Amino acid sequence: MKIFRHEIAGEPVTVHVPEDTADLNEFWKWLYEARERAPIAIDTETTGLDVFSPTFRLRTVQFGDANDAWVIAYERGGYFASYARDALLRTRQILIHNAPYDWLVLDRHAGIPLEDLATWTTDTRVLAALIDPRQPQEGGIGTGLKPLSAHWVDPASPDTQAGLTAVFRSLGLTKETGWAGIPLDDPTYLLYAGLDVLLTARLEPKLRRELARLGVRDQLVTYEHEISRLCATMQRTGLVLDLDYTHQLDRRLGDDAQRYAAEAVRYGVGNVNSTAQLAEAFAGMGEELTERTDSGAVKVDKAVLSRLADLSLQGEPLGLRTPNPLATAVLRSKRAGKWRKAYASTFLETVDAAGRVHPFISPLAARTGRMSITRPALQTLPSSDAMIRRCLLADDGHVIISTDFSAVEMRVLAALADVRRMKEAISASKDLHDFTARIVFGENFTKAHRKLAKAIGFGKVYGGGAQTISRQSGAPIEDVQRALKAYDRLYPEIRRAASRWQREAFQTGMVSISATGRRLPLDRDRTYAVTNYMCQSAARDVLGQSMLNAESAGLLEFCRLPIHDELLASAPKKEAEEIAREFERCMTWPLYGVPIEAGAEIGGRSWGSLYGADY
Repeated sequence: MKIFRHEIAGEPVTVHVPEDTADLNEFWKWLYEARERAPIAIDTETTGLDVFSPTFRLRTVQFGDANDAWVIAYERGGYFASYARDALLRTRQILIHNAPYDWLVLDRHAGIPLEDLATWTTDTRVLAALIDPRQPQEGGIGTGLKPLSAHWVDPASPDTQAGLTAVFRSLGLTKETGWAGIPLDDPTYLLYAGLDVLLTARLEPKLRRELARLGVRDQLVTYEHEISRLCATMQRTGLVLDLDYTHQLDRRLGDDAQRYAAEAVRYGVGNVNSTAQLAEAFAGMGEELTERTDSGAVKVDKAVLSRLADLSLQGEPLGLRTPNPLATAVLRSKRAGKWRKAYASTFLETVDAAGRVHPFISPLAARTGRMSITRPALQTLPSSDAMIRRCLLADDGHVIISTDFSAVEMRVLAALADVRRMKEAISASKDLHDFTARIVFGENFTKAHRKLAKAIGFGKVYGGGAQTISRQSGAPIEDVQRALKAYDRLYPEIRRAASRWQREAFQTGMVSISATGRRLPLDRDRTYAVTNYMCQSAARDVLGQSMLNAESAGLLEFCRLPIHDELLASAPKKEAEEIAREFERCMTWPLYGVPIEAGAEIGGRSWGSLYGADY
């Protein structure tokens, strides 16, 4: 038995590393006694983050309480792997930090279904996010185990991480290659592994006490764990990748990036990412660039390039000016290069042996609790895109179903702010943007008027001012300012609610409380964002509750991605219409008397078929 002594907050702790079956029997005795006293913290050490990669390995499984940790060398197989699996199956109160990752690791590489673990798990990362969801760059503690432990348990908690990085360097390894390359018996590595469960075990009661002090409801804690389980289940399932199409797309995007970069060279721009070259070239073409960065340099970001190319930020033609050919070429080159790296190449790098990709679904990614999808970041795709979505397929014999909320942001705003005329229009099944445009601009309102009314509505939800609304809608700033005044006269409750929410936040230490009891910290210089936070958080929980409804209806096996205000599913072609109706039913329900409605669309085999792709 290897034994490592250490101190946490001035108290002695022990890390045990069994080396034979006699040591494993000692572990077994400890486990039976420890699990009667308190929950058991569990963690894994692996070769990386890509759980579904063919080269991924599970190296160790750790168990621990506040005083003792046991590092089981799962990679050695035999009795070590057997004891670890049995211990996991026999533990009924589990603590894990960032549980979805370890659930998926143990599901795929130890044969322990995530459902068997999720039932008994408390995720300390979830607890921390419900106390303060902000990352360090936003003024929060963060939700990583080491910074949380440094704050709540022992300021010296991160020290072993720095020591492990030094060991990686001494072995000629990097942070990326170190986890796979470091010897399994390295003392620093084993101590690091053991300390993580010790810290998790000590962190949990402190977070529980803080949640109680802040009045965060137990129901919200339970709800977030359920959402984590649903997201992990969808990530485990993944989507089929059309390998032939994706390889072709990868090559085409690479060619496009080079071709449009070559066009930019004709205007004196050798690097489409060089702000200085772009600014000089545009000045030579007679373009007047007035916006500046914080450092005083001329700004040539996507918003500026889009305006010069006569496009909205979503890439839609505005018809306000003659498009600048350099701006058009730069935008196309950048987009092709970005999409190749972020999507096509990432799909090919992460596809598993069965031909499926498993995008990371983060259930508590934003301050508001909004979910995100990374590697690749599918939620950042333009709403009109078919090209990237065409890569992802339903299962064989299945079709894609997308069930999308109808104007959920505006409906949530109407419900939370109790906007009388907006609620009346929604209840009467009127198109809300048509309704607004008709009252603001008259019966003869145009498509441009409707677009402006829609942009103002989203501006109210997302905190966009007149300048942002002008860029998004293409309307002159003077028209936007007049329309904003008319909008406020039509829906005065929105401004009143925003003022009330800001006052309440000032009274509670710059924290607003969402409709479900979630704590939403505000930045003192951006209190206007409170409307955005309240609406975005409630909309996220509308989606979360709809996911739970779908599971109760037996639809979880068909679910693939929760993305924005949409649930993406793969369902047998013969049953698609019936399953689509069930998804609509699960996602249609009232919020404070305002009907939340959803419509399902049945496509072909690819996700892109819902956006015009032919397959």
